[in-house]
Amino acid sequence: MAEIPLETRFNVLSQITRAQHFAWREAVARLFPKADPAAVVNLMWEITGEQTAEAYVKRIQKDKPLAPQVAQCIAWSSRCMGEDAAVLEKDGQTFVKHSDCPWFHWHKRLGLLAEDRPGCDAWFAATFAELGRRIGADIGFETIESLPEGGSSCLRRISAQPAKEHPRA
Repeated sequence: MAEIPLETRFNVLSQITRAQHFAWREAVARLFPKADPAAVVNLMWEITGEQTAEAYVKRIQKDKPLAPQVAQCIAWSSRCMGEDAAVLEKDGQTFVKHSDCPWFHWHKRLGLLAEDRPGCDAWFAATFAELGRRIGADIGFETIESLPEGGSSCLRRISAQPAKEHPRA
């Protein structure tokens, strides 16, 4: 048998990983029929976000503007997973744009499109909360448009600034 090119192996492994996610979701729904699968999936994305922050904190330089660095982390990890992601800077604001995403196509094909954006938003919120806690910053996002809602992309504005000191009572 011929050697399988690395890129082919990566693409197949990425699809297997996504297939396992949806198989896991179905297993939970079957085992726990009273559970809300969407709530379980969102919790999984929150936990994933907390773990993602651990990786991102290693890439952040506190003496440089935070929003572009956070956006670069997202785009980098998204591209590593086969997503089409880029960082955009406009009028002093930072955005992450996903022009295409395999997760969107999986959700659409399986009739689970309603879970796509909420899962992503849960991941963003948890990632940013944990990353902010670890580096002492307030990090936020706003979803401007999303593929599952008919947008031409998933576009999110990223905001980040050092956390404000709270006076002690």
